[in-house]
Amino acid sequence: MSASGSAVQDAGREAAGSRWFGALARAGLVARGVNYVLVGAIAVRIGVDASSQEADRQGALRAVAGQPGGSAMLWAIAVGFAGLAVWRLVETLYGQPVPDGDKPGKRLTSLARGVLYAAICAGVVTFILEDARRRQDGGGQSTDTQSKDLTARTMEQTGGRWLVLAVGLTVAAAGVVMVVNALRRRFTRKLKLGEMSAESRRLVEALGVVGRSARGVVVCAVGVFLIAAAAKYDAREAKGLDDTLRETASGPLGPWPLYAIAVGLIVFGVYCAFEARYRKVHPKNAAG
Repeated sequence: MSASGSAVQDAGREAAGSRWFGALARAGLVARGVNYVLVGAIAVRIGVDASSQEADRQGALRAVAGQPGGSAMLWAIAVGFAGLAVWRLVETLYGQPVPDGDKPGKRLTSLARGVLYAAICAGVVTFILEDARRRQDGGGQSTDTQSKDLTARTMEQTGGRWLVLAVGLTVAAAGVVMVVNALRRRFTRKLKLGEMSAESRRLVEALGVVGRSARGVVVCAVGVFLIAAAAKYDAREAKGLDDTLRETASGPLGPWPLYAIAVGLIVFGVYCAFEARYRKVHPKNAAG
């Protein structure tokens, strides 16, 4: 490697180990938590009074936009997700702060999450810029509408049905893995356990198990609906987060499973606040 290339690498490691980088990543974790608390709260309303408000990211953003100072809060959320994207992309370069964080699989995971958070950030910014028009003409799409449209377009292509099936199986499997990892408390490997008291550790672990399990159940359900869409060759079977939660409420057990999932999502949002405090955010090979 040339001297200039080495200097760039060193500068990157130093930046990734800096205090401002850590603050940016932690702000992103808080923004993610706020998103889940809002989605969970909206889901509770759906169970109580069949609210028409969307229990997904769009619905959460609309809830924020309707509050005093909502625009400033939305920009703060956008900056937070930008921080998550930068954090994950930097991990792609320097590795996750866990014992096997240098492995290609971990780096690819960080890359995928970085791209996802960048897309979410772009979506939040788009929402902010188009909020006036959306309020006027009711524009914008929930994740449910977006999911159906994308699934329909995909299944129109050659081999598209099998692609939707593959995506559905992958998403459902990811949800199962999320639940298993939550129950096994694998998330604690990424936390600064040494900085917690015994009481704090028990609380954080309990919040993580419940919240992460609830999130995994929802992800798995979305994957199952995609599998159903491919099996029936009907894009209408595909469901985003909002319609998945509504489908849960209309089941034979009534709204109680929805309440359980909603509370779980709120718990995950609260967990994110603790994660922002105790998460190891500096990449493995960062300087400092």
